[in-house]
Amino acid sequence: MKSINIVWHHHNVTKFDHSSQKYQKPCIIWFTGLSGSGKSTIANALESKLFGMGKHTYLLDGDNVRHGINKDLGFSDEDRIENIRRIGELSKLFIDAGIIVLSAFISPFHSDRLAARQLVESDEFIEVFVDTRLDVCEQRDPKGLYQKAREGKIAEFTGISSPYEAPTKPEIHLDTSKYDVEQSVQKIIDYLEQKGYLNA
Repeated sequence: MKSINIVWHHHNVTKFDHSSQKYQKPCIIWFTGLSGSGKSTIANALESKLFGMGKHTYLLDGDNVRHGINKDLGFSDEDRIENIRRIGELSKLFIDAGIIVLSAFISPFHSDRLAARQLVESDEFIEVFVDTRLDVCEQRDPKGLYQKAREGKIAEFTGISSPYEAPTKPEIHLDTSKYDVEQSVQKIIDYLEQKGYLNA
């Protein structure tokens, strides 16, 4: 049963205060794509680049989060929705702290990504579509998940037995047949610089 006896407590130190202290504009860089598309690899490389530039960041990765805050969730459509809802709320807290948060999740459903976007200001959510063909992801199959899904050992696997709804208007579209990891990172850095996230 949901509690109704709760009131939002306003803090003396605001989001503006946090971000001003860090000389950056906080945002969620939301990586979405199929399993094996390269989301975590690019996100890791981007965070290393930003950290080297003196920026305050934090990387939320799908597998890592399921070891902790979301360890009670499975992979049904309902649990996937709840997984992304929690990540959206967690990312919002990082925004309030003035952090540039990188979230790398398959997040297969458009409605869930939209819900995460609507938790923050319109310019605080940057959707990055890591666009890698399914056959390429299957060839990589770093965790052996596609093979298990093809063998029927994993139910509701995105791209095989559960749909992936690709973004139609992402802020950044990374076609990995054209961009390697370094080029992908630079494309995101260019966007952040042009939009004023890194020199606020």
